[in-house]
Amino acid sequence: MQRTNFGDMACSIARTLDVIGEPWSPLILRDVFVGFTRFEQIQADLGISRKVLTERLNHLVECGVLERRPYDGRPRYEYVLTEKGRELVALLMVMVALGDKWLAGEAGPPVLYRHHACGEISTTELCCANCGKPMHANDVDVLAGPGSA
Repeated sequence: MQRTNFGDMACSIARTLDVIGEPWSPLILRDVFVGFTRFEQIQADLGISRKVLTERLNHLVECGVLERRPYDGRPRYEYVLTEKGRELVALLMVMVALGDKWLAGEAGPPVLYRHHACGEISTTELCCANCGKPMHANDVDVLAGPGSA
C-alpha cells in the first residue's frame, strides 16, 4: 500500500511525520539513542522483521536522521544519530513525558532521565526559546509564517 507523502505539505508537523511517522521509526531512534547501534541489536530488541528494519534504517539514513558507519572489514554498519536525529530524540523525550504522566499506570515510568547539568532525575518540558517560561497549547497563538500555504 502506497503511503501518503506528507513531506510536500506546507506543515512542519506533516513534514516531520514524513520522516518519523511510521510507528517503527521512533522506536528505532530510541534504541540508537540508548546504545543499540547495530542492526542485530535493534532487531533483537524490537522483534521487528529484517525487511522492515532494513527499510526503516535506509529511510532514516536518507532523511539525514541516522548516519551509517562501518564497524569491521565486512559490509556491516552501526547507526549513529546525526544532529537532526538528536533533535528528533528531544521530540521523543517530550512524548516520554506525556506517556509517563498519562499512560504509565501504577508501575510508573519504565525509564528515568538524569539531567547532566544538575544531576537530578527530571522530565522534559517545553519552554519558550526567548523568555524560558513554559510553553503549552494555552500559552501560544498560531500565526501564519513565511512558508504558509
